[in-house]
Amino acid sequence: MAPKQQLEKAAWQWAEGVRPEEVQQEHIELAYRVRLGPCRRDARRRNCRGNPNCLVGLGEHVWLGEIDENSFHNIDDPNSERRCKNTFVGLTNLGATCYVNTLLQVWFHNLELRQALYLCHSPRKETGIGEGIEEDAEFEPQSICEHLQYLFALLQSSNRRYIDPSGFVKALGLDTGQQQDAQEFSKLFMSLLEDTLSKQNNPDVQNIIQKQFCGQYAYVTVCSQCGRESKLLSRFYELELNIQGHKQLTDCIDEFLKEEKLEGDNRYFCDECQDKQNATRKIKLLSLPRTLNLQLLRFVFDRQTGHKKKLNSYISFPEVLDLTTYLERKDIGCIYELSAVLIHRGVSAYSGHYIAHVRDDRTGDWYKFNDEEIEKMEGKKLQLGIEEDLAHLQKMVERDNKKFEEWCMEMAEMRKQSVDKGKAKHEEVQELFNMLPAKEGEFYEFLPVDWLRKWLDDSAATKPIDNSHHLCAHNRLIPDKICEVKRISQRAADIFYARYGGGPRLDASALCRDCVMEKCRILRLKNQLNEDYKIISNLTRITLQSHEGYWVGKASLRSWRQLALDQLDGKEDDPDRTDGKSNGEGPNNLHAKGDDEIIGEKEESEDLNFNEDLVCPHGDLCTSETERRLVSDETWYRLKAYFPKSPEFIHYHMPCVQCQMLEKEGEENETLSKMMANEQKSALLCLFQDKNRPLLIKWPEETDVLYVVSQFFVEEWKKFIRKPTKCSPVSSVGNNALLCPHGGLMFTAESMTKEDSKHVALIWPNEWEIIHKLFVVDNTIKVIRLMKTGEAGIVQFEYSTSPGLCGECREGLLCQQQRDLREYTQATIYIRKVVESIKVMKEGAPELNLSGSEAEEDREEGKVEGEKDPDFNQSNGAKRRKLTHPCIGSGSSTYYKQGIRRSTRHRVRGEKELIVSANQTLKELKIQIMHAFSVAPFDQNLSLDGRMLTDDSATLGSLGVIPESVILLKADEPIADYTAMDDIMQVCMPEEGFKGTGLLGH
Repeated sequence: MAPKQQLEKAAWQWAEGVRPEEVQQEHIELAYRVRLGPCRRDARRRNCRGNPNCLVGLGEHVWLGEIDENSFHNIDDPNSERRCKNTFVGLTNLGATCYVNTLLQVWFHNLELRQALYLCHSPRKETGIGEGIEEDAEFEPQSICEHLQYLFALLQSSNRRYIDPSGFVKALGLDTGQQQDAQEFSKLFMSLLEDTLSKQNNPDVQNIIQKQFCGQYAYVTVCSQCGRESKLLSRFYELELNIQGHKQLTDCIDEFLKEEKLEGDNRYFCDECQDKQNATRKIKLLSLPRTLNLQLLRFVFDRQTGHKKKLNSYISFPEVLDLTTYLERKDIGCIYELSAVLIHRGVSAYSGHYIAHVRDDRTGDWYKFNDEEIEKMEGKKLQLGIEEDLAHLQKMVERDNKKFEEWCMEMAEMRKQSVDKGKAKHEEVQELFNMLPAKEGEFYEFLPVDWLRKWLDDSAATKPIDNSHHLCAHNRLIPDKICEVKRISQRAADIFYARYGGGPRLDASALCRDCVMEKCRILRLKNQLNEDYKIISNLTRITLQSHEGYWVGKASLRSWRQLALDQLDGKEDDPDRTDGKSNGEGPNNLHAKGDDEIIGEKEESEDLNFNEDLVCPHGDLCTSETERRLVSDETWYRLKAYFPKSPEFIHYHMPCVQCQMLEKEGEENETLSKMMANEQKSALLCLFQDKNRPLLIKWPEETDVLYVVSQFFVEEWKKFIRKPTKCSPVSSVGNNALLCPHGGLMFTAESMTKEDSKHVALIWPNEWEIIHKLFVVDNTIKVIRLMKTGEAGIVQFEYSTSPGLCGECREGLLCQQQRDLREYTQATIYIRKVVESIKVMKEGAPELNLSGSEAEEDREEGKVEGEKDPDFNQSNGAKRRKLTHPCIGSGSSTYYKQGIRRSTRHRVRGEKELIVSANQTLKELKIQIMHAFSVAPFDQNLSLDGRMLTDDSATLGSLGVIPESVILLKADEPIADYTAMDDIMQVCMPEEGFKGTGLLGH
């Protein structure tokens, strides 16, 4: 037995031997457990819920010892976001933008490029739009060049540990969730920047890209026949070096510059010889830039798959590279120091992660830039240059630094307030907790234990004390609520009420004598109930004569003990707040093996008062003798003692006369309904037996008229002939519901065989005659066929209706239907994931399921959708009903309404249900799909009825997504298959690159 149950039993053990009128003060204190001793359990253990004097385990141990200030708040130190002295600033990864971040860090460390950018003037200022930029504290960058200036200024002078490049990325129109090739981005952005800076007036700014990155080489071709040499000059901004088959960087350069023989079909046409001749061709370096960009071609085109793959060959490169010997002019020295290395981590060409190792030109130290994280490799102290003239950029940086400092101060103030509040609570608990126990002979009060717990919980604000939920009808403490309160000293209670308020206060006078007396009486009745249960069980086994005893409902007889217990428990819980139903209510929990033998407990289906199960609707004795039985006078008197207000029927009481008359009338009506149903059933034996039949028939050759009835009439008629005694007979057709207020038809001849077929049924003339005889027809509706002969003698049919179509009401009906379809909430749609071909499945790469910045070892292998599975319907969707009906149009036609499905359909493999609303956006739907299929939103290609869904901001209703729609999901996440040759993943997917971004707009 649980501690609470043990305490409760001990608290009321005296009640079995004490009459209610004999209750004394000592009994009341026993009932309220006031005399229990204080708990001496360890404070770290749970609180004794049944002992009001137990004051441990409420949460006080958190406050009683020494407390660390950090425990008073959950606010991180804002200085963790502060840039440390002599450190660089990182860049936030916006999803898959590591390729941008690494190149920004590399370009920032090019001091000449950075200084030239700072000197770049805004076109807005030159045209007068940006006058006063230096004084305008709200100036924000707009052009790509301005964004780059601002980023460099923040990287140089920001107080933040890392900054957000979203303005720059947004200005370029880049997709933050799509990994791109850093080399391609570098080429396009340098081209864009060169074009932008060429419009500047300052030559140091205008030509900075050419000065820093542009070199010149020549394609030199020498004819082997005449020795004539031809040169084709070309500028370059980077040298693309093949690494396949090489281990040293110099080997790659040698291959780039090596001589090539032009022979056979590849011979050279010599202008001097005027004929094709054997020749040699090689590249000669004429001049090299200040910053040499060497691109190692790790991503190469695989002709077998038609897509890129990555070469993981190891290439070593020196820290100092002497290219003097490679230049055409040997007298010019050209020695380069290694300044930056861009590294791609990952085995696929379409995913992975970029980091940069960059050398600081001022100190020679190396740093690893990994988005927000920056790691110093080794070397001297970092010294950022401060001599650059940042002009108006400095004001923008200062403004951002001010915002950061304000945020730091705000966070620090919040931390301080939390600490001060925690310290005050700490002092209060240490002051009051030792004062809480009420000593013997002291005045005491009761406080809710939930309030005490919240007082000790620093996360919740302490509210006023509320004792109203623990009061009985006499405005005193309910005895059974003692486990929900704690007894504390009046001295501590005075402090609590003075600081927090509330009430009403519950002191020693709140012990309710009336409630204790009532509880004592109920406990004695429960003991008597057990005795009476045994006696009544024996008495009901005795067979009675029909001329003695009282009628009792069989259900009541089976459950009387539980009804009595529920009644006593209700009085015990709330003795003076009854609802007037003293006859007993509640779930029935007694069980009987038969109608005459009470054995155990069973739950009855009805929730009635005792003996009400034999009362008819007119308040008299019911006519069914199977639902009642006779019990002896002694049995009845014992039951009556527990249910004094229960209905009483002595053995000679006659059943209800009204019920007898109604039963007789019902038997006659039942016989009449059966006869009527048989008549209709025999007359219309084949009519409507197949629910699809009216839509599958061919137009009868012998008639040019079909009749129309509503489907509601058909369904009601079917119900009646199936169960004529339980359903009302059908007397009228009710075609008026198919007409508008103007008397016109709401459906066209064509729509009645298609989308409106759920509202109407088409009837043959002979069937219509039978219906006209058996039912009252309010309106006759017909579909009429007219035959016409065309110019070439071709017979054509036209179809009309009578009454004719009301165009205005038809249009209104269609608009309402469309509105209903686009204003739904909590509707079901189906998302079906499709894979187009086996080739795609075999040549896919699973790493594309995740963002490009994740490590390849964390990828999950994709699952092929669409394989055969006996647990799934292998059709291309639920079975559709084919509507072959030559009466509408010419020849046979199949109606197939895409996008709409019935809820009883079988889902195909790769399909899942989603609950959506019409007003949610396509972007919100893509997030649901991401959780259901583990496909990122930017990898989702959604289509509905052959239309691509591309506008993420549009609502589902405006996109035509209606309940039961089937949306096809094609994910850009090919499945992996490792080749036996090089174990490198290949990808089969179209490459978009930087299409649609600002990089291609110039």
